[in-house]
Amino acid sequence: MTRVKVCGITREADLQVAVDAGTDAVGVITDVPVDTPREVSPERAAALVDAVPPFVTSVLVTMPTQPEETVDLVRDVNPDVLQIHGELSAGDLAYLAAKTDAAIVKTVHAADLDAAHRYDDLADALLVDSTDESGAGGTGRTHDWDATRQLRDDVRSPVVLAGGLTPDNVAEAIDVVDPFAVDVASGVEATGADATAGEKDHDAVRAFVRAAKQESRTVEP
Repeated sequence: MTRVKVCGITREADLQVAVDAGTDAVGVITDVPVDTPREVSPERAAALVDAVPPFVTSVLVTMPTQPEETVDLVRDVNPDVLQIHGELSAGDLAYLAAKTDAAIVKTVHAADLDAAHRYDDLADALLVDSTDESGAGGTGRTHDWDATRQLRDDVRSPVVLAGGLTPDNVAEAIDVVDPFAVDVASGVEATGADATAGEKDHDAVRAFVRAAKQESRTVEP
């Protein structure tokens, strides 16, 4: 069954809704050199990760500029998984894998899937996203799902699908790609006048998880 990750969690209330909806993983974003409403401080990230219950995977999402500092960040936040965005050499990724206890997910740009092969033997999973020029995700743009399906067949690592996923299109995306997991952030965010930056739409979170879980039961291996 396709796993589901809800990313960009900034509030305990959103975390609880995602968990209650049946998500398999939640992501918190910190220490990124880009402007995003989903970023929280390292201290806030640690508190949110600490609130993740057993049997739900906590994911720290970051963009390292100095791998040594990222090792310290992982030690402070203590996530189950470290998700890396941005340009990173294979050597630096190997360093992070050796120096942390967290599993490593490396994000690759959907427009440059050849890069995935550089990380395939180093990462525990590869996340295909519609990133911007800086390598940041959360763009709300979809990409070529057929190409991602081909990548899934070509690499050893499990493939996580991200980029423009919503409750309305996640079932189709799973049907095309049959990924190990799907990842959503902007596609389930609140947009009303009273919404705060990064706040999740609770109905959208529930609908996304429900659609993803229902569709993944019908996908042939």
